[in-house]
Amino acid sequence: MLPTVKDPYQYNGEPLAVASEALQTGRRRYYIESYGCQMNFSDSEIVASILEESGYGGTRDASLADLVFINTCSIREKAEQTVRNRLTEFRRLKKERPSLMVGVLGCMAERLKAKWLEEEQLVDLVVGPDAYRSLPTLLAAAEDGRKAVNVLLSREETYADIAPVRLGGNGITAFVSIMRGCNNMCSFCVVPFTRGRERSRPAASIVEECRTLARQGYREVTLLGQNVDSYYWQDAQGGLTVDFAALLEQCAQVDPLLRIRFSTSHPKDITEEVLQTMARHPNICRYIHLPLQSGSTRILQGMNRSYTREWYMAKVRRIREVMPDCGISSDIIAGFCMETEEDHADTLDVMTQSHFDFSYMFMYSERPGTLAAKRYADDVVPEVKQRRLEEIVALQNRMSLASNQADVGRRFTVLIEGDSKRSQAHWMGRNSQNKVLVFPKAGKTEAAPGDYVEVWVTGCTQATLLGEWAG
Repeated sequence: MLPTVKDPYQYNGEPLAVASEALQTGRRRYYIESYGCQMNFSDSEIVASILEESGYGGTRDASLADLVFINTCSIREKAEQTVRNRLTEFRRLKKERPSLMVGVLGCMAERLKAKWLEEEQLVDLVVGPDAYRSLPTLLAAAEDGRKAVNVLLSREETYADIAPVRLGGNGITAFVSIMRGCNNMCSFCVVPFTRGRERSRPAASIVEECRTLARQGYREVTLLGQNVDSYYWQDAQGGLTVDFAALLEQCAQVDPLLRIRFSTSHPKDITEEVLQTMARHPNICRYIHLPLQSGSTRILQGMNRSYTREWYMAKVRRIREVMPDCGISSDIIAGFCMETEEDHADTLDVMTQSHFDFSYMFMYSERPGTLAAKRYADDVVPEVKQRRLEEIVALQNRMSLASNQADVGRRFTVLIEGDSKRSQAHWMGRNSQNKVLVFPKAGKTEAAPGDYVEVWVTGCTQATLLGEWAG
């Protein structure tokens, strides 16, 4: 799964509600909230582009909107409850302004369409992740009081020809979607059912989007896919083929000042060619998100992850052999079905040996329709799940602090993204390893967001490196 964005209203410190204010008289306004992974935020930018082509403009204030969308996530039960609470709030707003239309986008659309549209009447539109091109037609239907639902999945849709509207962005970093869907069928995951089968976007359109972003002054792009390593595009004649390593190479060659990141990699699929390509190009960031999920081979088999603990640790070792300075983060699930204390201990052991820089850590949450829900009993009691998660988090916190402490005294090239959240007297940026650095503005008055600067690390917290200007 892709890394989760923790705050639905912010990413990189900027609101993600809209692209720009639509203040023109008579122009209808939209408002979008996005929850869940980076792919959802990328999808919201596609939706914004389609809406603006249809005559809408954005607003940062839901109370001023004519159309409100929530882009949903089904990875965990908590996300669904959060969305339900927001829809209830918007229903109250709709009572004050009956003309307001409320819609649900994304991963929850298929499973909850009837409940939210008909039974509870929380929404006017339900649109699945492959149906955003039908938004103008669905909006017209909803305005006429007709049922407005399209949750059909596609084997072809990649939205390759749509230029996303960069929502609430900082003008420095951007997401570029390279593929949609997933074929892996991990037993805990809803993605194959909510986003369909894997299909890759034409390589030329991806490279051109990167080139356009570079011309516009962007300095970093993140190539997105549920499993980027399985990216594979072939032209209609069956001649030219591009795999992920080749795509990385092409994107890196767009502009030496454009950093390239990617997410997410599957341990069974990340190739030697990808690692060697990363090592050849300094503008491909030295950072890999490599989900572990569990350190127990038995549990990995139950998760249908297609690798063992030994395979995973060998992959981590190889990454660090090719790129000793590469940062590695992970996803970890506590309390999956059948997990014993021995399995849990295996997870802690693999974490310790892999020494992740940081991780996204969750308790297992059974999702309806998944293979795990059909095959296994959710038999680890909540109290045990919580205790195991706390142990995983405590270990990761110690490793994150140790990783940052090891960087004290080192010098990094940092891309300035904007002001520090805590002080406008400090810049915030990231190094190639995806670590956040905070350092004073004083002494370099000419520096600005989008600049690459050299920073010495003088201290750290568990989550942040603290620095001073180098040179």
